[in-house]
Amino acid sequence: MNRTSATSHPRLAFGIACMLLLGCLPANGQPLRPYIPPVDSFTGHPRVAIISDIGNEPDDQMSFVRLLLYSNEFDLEALIASTSTWQKAATHPETMHTLIQAYGQVRGNLLLNAPGWPTAEDLDKRVFAGQPAYGLAATGPGKSSDGSKALAAAIERNDPRPLWICIWGGANTLAQALIDLRASHTPSEMQKLIANLRVYSISDQDDAGPWIRREFPSLFYIVKPSSPDSGEYYYATWTGISGDDYYRNGEGADTSFVTNEWLDKNIRSKGPLGKLYPRFMFIMEGDTPSFLGLIDNGLNAYRRPDWGGWGGRYVYRQPYGETHPIWTQGGDLFMRITSQDTVTGADGREHTSDQATIWRWRQAYQNDFAARMDWTIKDFAHANHNPIVVVNGQSGTGVLDLDLGPGQAVQLDATGTRDPDGQPLHYKWFVYPEAGATGMSAADVTLSSTDSQKTVARVQSACRPAWITTMRPCRGGGVAHIILAVTDDGSPQLTSYRRIILHVHALQQPLRGPRK
Repeated sequence: MNRTSATSHPRLAFGIACMLLLGCLPANGQPLRPYIPPVDSFTGHPRVAIISDIGNEPDDQMSFVRLLLYSNEFDLEALIASTSTWQKAATHPETMHTLIQAYGQVRGNLLLNAPGWPTAEDLDKRVFAGQPAYGLAATGPGKSSDGSKALAAAIERNDPRPLWICIWGGANTLAQALIDLRASHTPSEMQKLIANLRVYSISDQDDAGPWIRREFPSLFYIVKPSSPDSGEYYYATWTGISGDDYYRNGEGADTSFVTNEWLDKNIRSKGPLGKLYPRFMFIMEGDTPSFLGLIDNGLNAYRRPDWGGWGGRYVYRQPYGETHPIWTQGGDLFMRITSQDTVTGADGREHTSDQATIWRWRQAYQNDFAARMDWTIKDFAHANHNPIVVVNGQSGTGVLDLDLGPGQAVQLDATGTRDPDGQPLHYKWFVYPEAGATGMSAADVTLSSTDSQKTVARVQSACRPAWITTMRPCRGGGVAHIILAVTDDGSPQLTSYRRIILHVHALQQPLRGPRK
């Protein structure tokens, strides 16, 4: 991937502030151009590898159950049982095998509701044990594990789609795979392999993650860097999945969907797989955000981490102690380009936090989970299924890109949207003001309606009004993300989305209309 060097980012931050506040230019007379991270544009299911310290406490097993219920959405290439700071001397692949066996009992029923479910036999073949001891001390020449070999093979596989590596525990199995690959490939070959990787780590649960980021600076990595223990989990975005009570950081979130009582009724009571979903000790499914954003629900959050979706939202910056920028938390409060979302909570008040980037979707992702658990025991006629969304005549889940100029408007029309089960549908349009603003201005856009089948999006300007009134307006273009959420009246209620991105140009630039 094309990355700017770490040393360019302080200059970049100064340049943006300078241009917006003073309209200044560097010595060559040309404005400094901010780095805009690329957007993944692959088609097909995401390729996924899981590294999990399953067996150390219940939440990994809980996340694995949900993963199996979405296994028709992914190409699962490796399921690796690992160590972590919580489980330093053992791995438990047998737990994965047990859960897959239960999945095999319900796969036939899942096929009644949706296509594409892998066989239990195929999934069983993809389970491996990773490094048998803790951290970097368990890595090095001659220390390859079955898990590291499987991961290396997946990394080397000739596939244009990126490989997502979801780390639920320690990262030393990934470290070993990269050590082995580096020993057998030229630097240019390694760069190509690294460019096709996407890592989402649930904090740092051993000392391998920071080492990987230092040794492979171009690696796409989503993480809130932390000590290996739980001392900094409180700050992490992923705790927004369900950590409100335990971490006391979810003010405004609706806790009713993540209690053991809700899970008893909607998950554990339903069939062989539901029976293996344990009660949580601390929080429900802390590892699930690593793959939740990969689900093809119409949000397309996996295209770029700052777009935001069920797995949270992140910005591209260099955290303290890191040698280069990564996808992480924090950001520029002065310019209001941060990893936090401002969301109206269950109490009717606005709340701003990193955790809100996940809990804002909680009712939808929990109802979706409950419906899929229903699929394990019900046929199509007796279960609920997601609405199929159409915007401006385009069906599917892909992004709708439109080019507009200041003062221009476009009608967004969801006519043709339908529910497979014949349920009435409810429409909610909203501007997602924090989404996609990395390296550029967030456009000022209004909607004529928020709860009907049609709305008109009107561009006021290429940038939102500054929170400091003395700041000069931005120059050049901006971007605005509009989300349509369509919810049915089924039980449980299910929501599908479409993301519309408005690319706002200066008036003197030609406009191309809808992008193909």
